[in-house]
Amino acid sequence: MLFKQISVYFCAMKTVVKLVLFLFVFFLATPTIVSLIEKNCNTSMFYSMSEEEHVHHKEIKAEIKTDFCYVIPCISENTSSLIHSENLSKHDNISASIFIPPPEQV
Repeated sequence: MLFKQISVYFCAMKTVVKLVLFLFVFFLATPTIVSLIEKNCNTSMFYSMSEEEHVHHKEIKAEIKTDFCYVIPCISENTSSLIHSENLSKHDNISASIFIPPPEQV
């Protein structure tokens, strides 16, 4: 019963795909068919259907003012400190406790 429902579903999808493919090919072939039927017909409308050509946008020009006050802190003192080895040694001890044997040779 389930197989029959799936079969019907795929048959319907095949029909829809064939219909959409036919409409797509027909849309592409329309200018050629129209020019064959009527010799003096202007088919340039089919090739330039973008709306960007017909819409004219007004351009707004704005001046960007950069009156920002930047304060850059200047550190003139040389502040260096020693690295404490206690903090570094904690991480080394963890990696030594993990033991991973090498993979077996095939």
